[in-house]
Amino acid sequence: MTESAYHIPALLNETIDGLSIKSDGIYADVTFGGGGHSRAILSTLGENGRLLGLDRDSDAMANSPEDERFTFVRSDYRYLTNFARYHGIEKFDGILADLGVSFHHFDEGSRGFSFRSDAPLDMRMNRSGGKTAAEIVNTYSEEELIRLMRTFTDLRHPGGVAKAIIAARAKSPIETTFQLAETVGKSIDPRHEKKDLAQIFQALRIETNNEIDSLKAFLLSTLTLLGPGGRLAVLTYHSIEDRLVKNFMRSGNLEGKEEKDFFGRSSSPWKLITRSPITASEEEVETNPRARSAKLRIAELIKPSSR
Repeated sequence: MTESAYHIPALLNETIDGLSIKSDGIYADVTFGGGGHSRAILSTLGENGRLLGLDRDSDAMANSPEDERFTFVRSDYRYLTNFARYHGIEKFDGILADLGVSFHHFDEGSRGFSFRSDAPLDMRMNRSGGKTAAEIVNTYSEEELIRLMRTFTDLRHPGGVAKAIIAARAKSPIETTFQLAETVGKSIDPRHEKKDLAQIFQALRIETNNEIDSLKAFLLSTLTLLGPGGRLAVLTYHSIEDRLVKNFMRSGNLEGKEEKDFFGRSSSPWKLITRSPITASEEEVETNPRARSAKLRIAELIKPSSR
């Protein structure tokens, strides 16, 4: 499978420039996907450089470049610390995370990520274990479904969506993408049907894959994994992710509580390389519409943690 068929990286040049890659440095691409970012990093690295690529989806392994400097690890990026230790890496010079879902996941209808194809309601990035989206839809209580919709969407009436699901599954389980789309379609504004359906499917994907918990664990791990002057580059695609990354890069904690020393100076371990997120140009959006919602934030670690 070609990289373009699997995924077109958003803000590729800006991301690589922001990492300020050293020829002999050690880097991690923790959302390998189609390998676009990894290939760009490898093209900048010298012969003594090193790159670790992580992805929990087994399909991504087929995109691995044949390069002695590259190591692929099939894993959730929340476990980066474990695999860095396993591969003898003490500190990274840069870490990249592109939190966007690959074209591959949407375009391969059988994975159940999109309401445009009828398929089992799966949505697992790692298909070897864990609960499916169908299990969530058919077992969560009404209160849990409302919490899910309120947290991960901006639907005006999340309660209506939850009630529609509860009523439908009382007659028969909701097992496919088309069944879910038909069920919730009755409770959303037809003028915003595609947008609302996209948000509902996104919310289920986030819940199915524990994406927010993984992101939190990953961000905290970078405080010990990066060396002095090491850079963290993160591409986000919705407000919950972006808020977490922004808070973390400004303060060094997930809550965004910026502490100051006796002289009123920030004690954040980070120096912001991007005070505002970098977004895609109109030209890029024309060729890659999915880049429209991408936000790139970059920070440099100035106070590594020894924990």
